[in-house]
Amino acid sequence: MSERTLFLDQGVGESRGVVMLDGRPERLLIVRDDEAQSTRLGARHVGRVRKVEPAFGSAFVDLGGVEALLAFKPDMRPVEGQSLEVEIRTEPRGDKLATVRVLGPGEGAPRLLAPPPSLREQLQAFARDAEIVEGREARQAADEAEADALEVVHRLPGGGDIAIEPTRALVAIDVDLGERKGNDAKRITRQANMAALHTAARVLRLKGLGGIVVIDLVGRGHDGAALLTAARAAFGPDNPGVAIGPVGRFGTMELTIPRRVRPLTDVLCDGAGSLSDRTLALRLIRAIENEALADPGARLSAACAASVARAAEPLAPQLAAKIGGRFVIEPTAGMARDKFEVRAQ
Repeated sequence: MSERTLFLDQGVGESRGVVMLDGRPERLLIVRDDEAQSTRLGARHVGRVRKVEPAFGSAFVDLGGVEALLAFKPDMRPVEGQSLEVEIRTEPRGDKLATVRVLGPGEGAPRLLAPPPSLREQLQAFARDAEIVEGREARQAADEAEADALEVVHRLPGGGDIAIEPTRALVAIDVDLGERKGNDAKRITRQANMAALHTAARVLRLKGLGGIVVIDLVGRGHDGAALLTAARAAFGPDNPGVAIGPVGRFGTMELTIPRRVRPLTDVLCDGAGSLSDRTLALRLIRAIENEALADPGARLSAACAASVARAAEPLAPQLAAKIGGRFVIEPTAGMARDKFEVRAQ
């Protein structure tokens, strides 16, 4: 039976929640102090319908300084200027707006009625009876989950791997046997495909990816019924809304997974796909804090790229309040953006 464990790392400028499934990261939830919470999943608003697009069955809703998209059925078409009480149904991603669902009629100007569930509440919803682990163990779990989420290739239990690569149209997953050994080729490929389905489901949740997913299975002559049963079990936690197609003639399985949260790359990376200065600054701040805890009383010096130092500047007062003003962040010419060094002076 699968077991989920929960971790909460409350850091300077950022809190991270991790759900582990059988010891492997399944979800990473990140809340940053400088990011608006109004378009996060579960936030409730009074919104005003700004524009209706009947041809697309959608309407633009003003939430008060930010816009969201409302899909509607022909018999539920809203009216421009109408006030509605709505809830964030999917978070914004890339250049896509957040989407909302209607809770009922609204009154007054567009505004936030209720913030999204707290990070602790979100975690508890995934395993209601599990204790939430905090402290150093939680920080390590969050660091490992973040690193895993940024990988493209993920190892399969028993050998082999999958590569997960999102495109504009869909998420492509390739299954590879790798070093998986055995004399019965059919049994080996079947085991690899079964493992790939469960690993893919976990990692897609970790990365925050959804939409159309195409899995290129390994081997030929697939047991379609068994693979469909395995896929339903693997992607069950993503319901409601999962649709899974049969294995096609070219050995691929297609499915759709509801998009609900922002992809982690939207949170961690810049427009070019590299880790953002903000993400690197938060890593630097955590490294200074970790060193301060390991060496109480020592004065610390942190060397990093100039752009990362600038991004870390607003976080320094919060860190000083936590460990004392016994550190200095030094912009260092020629240092790579993703490298830093923290040492006792």
